[in-house]
Amino acid sequence: MKNILLLGAGRSSDVLIDYLLKLCRSEGYQLTVADAVKQTAHAKIIANGGEHTAAQAIALDGNNQEQCRSVVQNADVVISLLPPAAHLTVAQACVEFGKPLLTASYVSPEMRALHKDAEEKGVLLLNELGFDPGIDHMSAMQIIDRLHAEDAVITAFRSYAGGLVAPEYDNNPWHYKFTWNPRNVVLAGKGTAKYMINGQMKYVPYHRLFSHTEDVFVEGLGDYEGYPNRDSVIYRELYGLRQIPTILRGTLRRKGFCAAWDTFVQLGMTDDEIIIDNSANMTYREFTNMFLQYSRTYLVEEKLAMMMNVPRKSELIDKIEWLGLFGHHKIGLERATPAQILQHLLEQKWKLEEGDRDMVILQHRFEYHKAEGNFELVSDLIVYGNDNRHTAMAKTVGLPLGIGAKLLLTNQIQLTGVQIPVKEEIYKPILAELAELGIVFRERIRSVE
Repeated sequence: MKNILLLGAGRSSDVLIDYLLKLCRSEGYQLTVADAVKQTAHAKIIANGGEHTAAQAIALDGNNQEQCRSVVQNADVVISLLPPAAHLTVAQACVEFGKPLLTASYVSPEMRALHKDAEEKGVLLLNELGFDPGIDHMSAMQIIDRLHAEDAVITAFRSYAGGLVAPEYDNNPWHYKFTWNPRNVVLAGKGTAKYMINGQMKYVPYHRLFSHTEDVFVEGLGDYEGYPNRDSVIYRELYGLRQIPTILRGTLRRKGFCAAWDTFVQLGMTDDEIIIDNSANMTYREFTNMFLQYSRTYLVEEKLAMMMNVPRKSELIDKIEWLGLFGHHKIGLERATPAQILQHLLEQKWKLEEGDRDMVILQHRFEYHKAEGNFELVSDLIVYGNDNRHTAMAKTVGLPLGIGAKLLLTNQIQLTGVQIPVKEEIYKPILAELAELGIVFRERIRSVE
């Protein structure tokens, strides 16, 4: 009996567990779901199909090397939904015991360093197999390979992706609710973004990232804005677009979000290193005031408005006020960092409520020329969640991982080493099954002068 090991039973795991349970029933496989809290893993199994003799829950500390080794050696394929920092311990055990690993996380330098050892062991460590990164890679490569087969010369590629709340449940002034790990949202964009426009390299440091946006129109949904995401330039090589003069990958948000979020960046509220003593007894108003200049004359709201160069009565200040950052209620977190305090508040205000549905959007925009002229191709993916557990984000992160595990268990992927899903033997069957499950792209091609 083949054993699938899933590490982590967080908010993105429901759809994946449901898919794996169905696979186990049909093929006679065994599923083991491991989480720091065994009861959490067990509850996810129950919630996604009830008691099942081929499924078990266990407790696991993802940072404990010996625990990881003990569970990995009995698996036939390992899927990790653990925090990215824990992937390395799991990957090392997978290489040691010759077990393939799937993650939805970006390839870290430490993971990349395992490439040679994994190749020598004949082991696949397949990363970036979620939504973004993941479906974005696979769908882009499918189009790129097709255009190259048609002798097209691709001159520009822009790609934006975002996890958002569905329009009918968009009922707060930020037009945003958490559908993914809140910590990742609060710390998003750390470092310098890098992209290329018309052959010119562009660098955007963190303190300017959220004021460096581009308008993005999504047919049927309207206007959005996107900001650059990490290093786009490396994908010239990874996507086989070595000579392309324009390449940009970014994150998608509703218009107005980035300018408001930039307030937190400029204040320093996304700092995750400084420890604030006595933060538990501090009010949110005191917390906000801590980042502003001292004044005997101006209120906190007025000082913040002056700092951000907006009127006191403005949409930006209204958004900050709606969150409660001018309020007198206590924070309640002992010795927390500013980022932890901000996350604690946002988890209360941006919660996906019972009955709410989320939405993910992915848009690729290609410019290319062929013998018959110049063209623009726009490919949109819009996926809606079913509820606040079987979310669009859980679908688009979990299903590629589940399909990837099935392909590995049936020996349909022969690659080894550290990989991302840009090769046809990975993206073709995964995209085909995703389409059968309703995750389908819509393409528009138009001639341009």
